[in-house]
Amino acid sequence: MKVPKINSNSYGGKWIGASLLVGVVVPFVLWLVFHKVYWIFVIAGGIGLVAFFVVLAIEMSQDSADIPYYERDLREKIAYDPQTQYAVIRSSICTGEKVAGFKNKKNGHFTEVMVIRTPADEERFRKIFELESVKTEY
Repeated sequence: MKVPKINSNSYGGKWIGASLLVGVVVPFVLWLVFHKVYWIFVIAGGIGLVAFFVVLAIEMSQDSADIPYYERDLREKIAYDPQTQYAVIRSSICTGEKVAGFKNKKNGHFTEVMVIRTPADEERFRKIFELESVKTEY
């Protein structure tokens, strides 16, 4: 089971929204009704926002590795079997566009993995799938 990261769009917005609800909306409504400020809600909302930014900062520092977090599980998502496939970069003769992926040795089926725009992209592809070399086909 994967726990969603805070810096994903669906989870971070909920955390910020809940903190603002507890820290701003609830105290404002209570002030309108009772004409008294309940600081416990303001403090709890502030703590929620501070906790969000602390966890976000920790996750962002962990994500500063060589492989971005959105590519880390690429290896698990795309099955690569060296017995039946080989790594290849398909390069277009007309446009020069390059796409890295795996080609089936028997039927020639190509599975696209990522677009290659720079030599660093090719290096990242090799690093993700632990490849020594990748041949290029035109």
